[in-house]
Amino acid sequence: MMYNKITYRVINGVIFVKIKYANRKVENQCTSLKEATRLFGGDKRMATSLLSRINAIKNAEVIIDIIKMTPFRFHKLEGNLNKYFAIDVKTRREKWRIVLQPLDENEKPFVPCRIDEIAKTVKNVEIREVSPHYE
Repeated sequence: MMYNKITYRVINGVIFVKIKYANRKVENQCTSLKEATRLFGGDKRMATSLLSRINAIKNAEVIIDIIKMTPFRFHKLEGNLNKYFAIDVKTRREKWRIVLQPLDENEKPFVPCRIDEIAKTVKNVEIREVSPHYE
């Protein structure tokens, strides 16, 4: 069964980036301080940073707003995750990342995904997971 909850904001007619979560577990990790703290083994500093990153995505008008935030270190993934991008949960020194995928207006992945060409118009992302690098 596919999980299909989407969250977004509209202020003064402006639709901000819509977030689709891969499943309920990922949504809870990204929206609940308690669940995020559990994910990070009790580290509230990391949990707070995760929730702040999610809020930043929700407050972006398009995905280029996130790409431009250099502390987030938006980057393309490789290997079996080559359809996805990631941002750091806190800093580059931390092993944790938010894995996401830009979606078109029909909430389908771009094929191929040329982020440089679409970044100024993408208003939908799917958060696949929050995970440690290389694990």
